[in-house]
Amino acid sequence: MTRSVQALAYARPSALESAEGGRLLGLETSGGLTPDGAQDRPTFFAGFLTSPQTAARGLLAVADVAAARYFDPGRRSLLDPVVTGNGDRLRFESFSGCCGVYARLDVLPEGLDGQETGRGTTNIDVNNPLREALSRMAGDDPLHLRVGPQELAVTTLEGAVVEKKVPLPDRWLRGFAEAQVASAGFDLRAELSASEAVRFLRSLPRGSGGTASRGAMWVVPAGRTLRPTTRPVAGAVCLPGPQRLAALQRVLRQATALRVYGPATDGAPAASAWEVVLPGMRLTLTLSPEAARGFSGEGGVLEALATEEAAQDAELISVLLAWEPTIDPADLAAQSGLSVERVRAALTRLGTAGRVGYDIADAAYFHRELPYDADRAERHNPRLVAARALVSAGAVEHTGHLASVASGERRYQVRESAGVLSCTCQWWSDYQGRRGPCKHALAVRMARRGAPTGSGRPATDGTPSTAITATATATTAAGGTR
Repeated sequence: MTRSVQALAYARPSALESAEGGRLLGLETSGGLTPDGAQDRPTFFAGFLTSPQTAARGLLAVADVAAARYFDPGRRSLLDPVVTGNGDRLRFESFSGCCGVYARLDVLPEGLDGQETGRGTTNIDVNNPLREALSRMAGDDPLHLRVGPQELAVTTLEGAVVEKKVPLPDRWLRGFAEAQVASAGFDLRAELSASEAVRFLRSLPRGSGGTASRGAMWVVPAGRTLRPTTRPVAGAVCLPGPQRLAALQRVLRQATALRVYGPATDGAPAASAWEVVLPGMRLTLTLSPEAARGFSGEGGVLEALATEEAAQDAELISVLLAWEPTIDPADLAAQSGLSVERVRAALTRLGTAGRVGYDIADAAYFHRELPYDADRAERHNPRLVAARALVSAGAVEHTGHLASVASGERRYQVRESAGVLSCTCQWWSDYQGRRGPCKHALAVRMARRGAPTGSGRPATDGTPSTAITATATATTAAGGTR
């Protein structure tokens, strides 16, 4: 697994302090992007929280996920959450170290009482003393929130800085993009009242061992609640690794409802999202299809990454974004002159660079700029790299309705139906497209679209879109041939 280290420099540790008329929660920021460009330590908000204890517990839940590795609980993660100011709200995001759980706390306009929220994205320091202080908060005494330095001039002062070295695995970066793509295909499947939400969540297994907690279970709406079912019947929602919802326990006392989102079931384990509605806020956990299977290998973004059209469209769409809390593809289509379909493909590609996320409650994308190398997740995607290598080697050749990708003695058949490519390789046999295209199908797609190869030369072919035969060498990766 490719890893890099990101240095996060804070002016001082984040802290919860006593202040005149209440308490002050100072969340220190690291380097980030704003409408004015990169800033060392941007300031996004200074004002009061309308539900102080709820906000404190919500922040702790996001921090819990950032510090967790649900599949390998013996190892701790060192990731700091990310905060985005969208002009009218604050979004706090994190990803588990095992790449299987995405958490987001949306503090909505009604949850904030202060200046207009700034725009931009940066990391925030969440340290152990702060976590302990937030855990001890009781009651709803006034809580003043400051996101960013108390004085903008602090960025020019000399003195000690708090610096953290954070390892960033490639699969963690890809996970943000895949979670966004997966949730964009979810629908609301159930909504529970506060009392039923508490009852249901407290009934779930909490242990980290054994197949009962690690495996996928299914729940189905039944009246005003959810009941477990032994098989994925119509209308059922997958709950993969129910112990991974443990962070929601932080906010159960403040919950007003629980909303459950997921795709239509086809019988296979699937991702799902669990949103706790809070006063002026929403806390959402999105779970990968299996506790042992992170979002990074789902392959939902590969089709968008395989097209140069989407790359060019993404460049155009990116200049139209302005940290909007909700992005309307129809508006972007009107501004850019692109079709709505092309705008959505461009947004998917921007998601791989951490430049947009998806809010299920609003059924809309939102703009943010994650503070890491925007091209890295694409450069190190194993299937994408392997497909480009096949095309770059000039292995794709066509004869009439057939195409072959010659490499060694292995041969695979790739066919297209309704725009979807299927393959005779083991990867396709195992997943039937549920985890995106295999590298062979990607190579054929790239060749047909004239995508640039690793050498910068476009691959060409004139294959009709009926049936394609591909010959390729089986490259074995973790989990088998892809």
